[in-house]
Amino acid sequence: MSDMEKKTPAAESGSTNKKPARRYYGRKPRQAQRPKAAKPAAKAEAQPEQGEKPARAPKQPKMAARAARQPAARAQRTPAAVKAKVSAEKKLPAQRTPRPQRASRPAPHEKGAELHIYPLGGLGEVGKNITLYECRGDMLLVDSGSIFPDEDMYGIDLVIPDFTFVKQNREKIKGVIITHGHEDHIGSLPYLLRQCPMPVYATRLTIGLIKNKLDEHGLLASTKLIEIRSNEKFRLGCFTIEPIHVNHSIPDAVAFAIDSPAGVVIQTGDFKVDYTPLAGGVTDLDSFARYGEKGVLALLSDSTNSERPGFTATEQKVAEGVRKLFVKAGKRRIIIATFASNLYRVQQIIDLAVESGRKVAVSGRSMVNNVAMAMELGYLHAPEGVMVDMEQLRSYPPEKLVIITTGSQGEPLSALSRMASASHRNIKVGPGDFIIISANPIPGNEKMVTKVVNGLLKLGSEVIYESMYDVHVSGHACQEEQKLILTLTHPKCFIPVHGEYKQLKRHADTALSLGIIPKENILIPEVGQDICLSEAGLRLGENVPSGMVLVDGLGVGDVGNVVLRDRRHLSEDGIIIVTATVENGTGRVLAGPDLISRGFVYVKESDALMGGARTLMESTMDRSLAEDGLDWNTVKGRMREALSSYIYRKTKRSPMILPILMEV
Repeated sequence: MSDMEKKTPAAESGSTNKKPARRYYGRKPRQAQRPKAAKPAAKAEAQPEQGEKPARAPKQPKMAARAARQPAARAQRTPAAVKAKVSAEKKLPAQRTPRPQRASRPAPHEKGAELHIYPLGGLGEVGKNITLYECRGDMLLVDSGSIFPDEDMYGIDLVIPDFTFVKQNREKIKGVIITHGHEDHIGSLPYLLRQCPMPVYATRLTIGLIKNKLDEHGLLASTKLIEIRSNEKFRLGCFTIEPIHVNHSIPDAVAFAIDSPAGVVIQTGDFKVDYTPLAGGVTDLDSFARYGEKGVLALLSDSTNSERPGFTATEQKVAEGVRKLFVKAGKRRIIIATFASNLYRVQQIIDLAVESGRKVAVSGRSMVNNVAMAMELGYLHAPEGVMVDMEQLRSYPPEKLVIITTGSQGEPLSALSRMASASHRNIKVGPGDFIIISANPIPGNEKMVTKVVNGLLKLGSEVIYESMYDVHVSGHACQEEQKLILTLTHPKCFIPVHGEYKQLKRHADTALSLGIIPKENILIPEVGQDICLSEAGLRLGENVPSGMVLVDGLGVGDVGNVVLRDRRHLSEDGIIIVTATVENGTGRVLAGPDLISRGFVYVKESDALMGGARTLMESTMDRSLAEDGLDWNTVKGRMREALSSYIYRKTKRSPMILPILMEV
């Protein structure tokens, strides 16, 4: 066991008293250490267990000094001492999120053992990431994300993975581990935990974001949240997991090295390699290399930017670009839209506002919640008096204000969208506003973003969006960074994940071009496949239940393809409702038929068309009711067919037709 694995959380917390030399944006992970040369086995066995007295007094002075310090060290590691120390340093309540049980040595790899990987989302799409691992009867989930609905998913609020296979194996699953706090990795977590309660393992900031989400769904009290840290191994069933620090657009992002009896699998999560990060240190390349030297069975790596050559730009580039825009804004009010979870960007904006003598307000429920949580945990910092409430905006002149808001993706109910439609309660956009959209549209959201930009421009404001200036950099690795991780880990098998098919294919081509992985060991996976890994290589098993579930309001999964088809039909051609009252027994028509049109034609301007349709319905009903033995469903079917043919012949359109017969 390396020295890093022996270090206790309490001992590590003792190093946090020193203040960093530069501005502190977030929690700084400890730098990874290369493992020291292995000591002789006999010497390792002679070490006493923690809390156990040595069998004899140590002979070497160094060992004697260490033994003398043990009582004091144990006193510092008591729960009360740890809680008091954290409270004093972080100004937080003494109660802390539980920590996972530290792992001892990983279980040795077993010859013939097989690891199953079931990707249940995140393939052929950007979002909805969820992966299930299985080995020796134990299961482990990585992430549980959501995705924005497509344009033709009318009325749908959210798309989440199908948890059928998870529910079928809920007794085997030891927990879900989370790479970072973006919606495409935690968005479906409340829906998962409502159906399959299980412990959640995540870094400190990610837990804060998850708490906000679970609190909204009423699941916070019933969910066990366990804090993990980079390079601190923990064990779940037969799996030993080590979080590895990576750079991303959100603090506290990690990759996972998952050690199983079949071998080690590394799942990178979302990552890039930023050599000049705002905080937290560079991606822990040492740990990737360390596992590469030991042997990696498979690598699952982020493919989002696999079509882009070179390296992803550093976040420092955004600070300079936004600083120039602050100068360009002059005396105008500045409104900046970004992701609510992009805390690095939020901190940059706060710093620039302080430089220019402006106050900062935040708009949008998720932005307000995340900023408050990050301030409490120490991931965001602002001088006293800089942050103001939305209700106080009228107390300050426009040139003294910066508003950070949600809506960078054009979401219909976001704060920026409400500003564009002039329906925001506190903010009225006009010529005196300088608006910056500090994000690139997610594939599929381009039209929604364009609609918001057009609305803001019509109101007279100046809008900076997309690639007009350096206001956004990606949080995902480009080709050279992907090659670096592939070379360091040198995996036996490679599985590109997190991207559309064209991105997965390009990432697979990049891996093949390096010449270190055989072509037969590179797989472009599909959702629901059973990927079986062993010393012998890679093979595919039988597919498992998978897919997507649509969330509409409070309904989860009650909207399927049939309902979506009807909604699409209504949106394209409208509906005609035919109503009539029929006497029970005789079949005589007492009232009607009457026609009601919605979304088809304006009835008052289509008298001839609707009059002909009414006459047709009268004759169709008379003929149908005159026949003996016809049930009402047959009569309504004939009415529907006759009216549909008539309408199409007259208009070349096919509205939905809904006959309603009432018996009295």
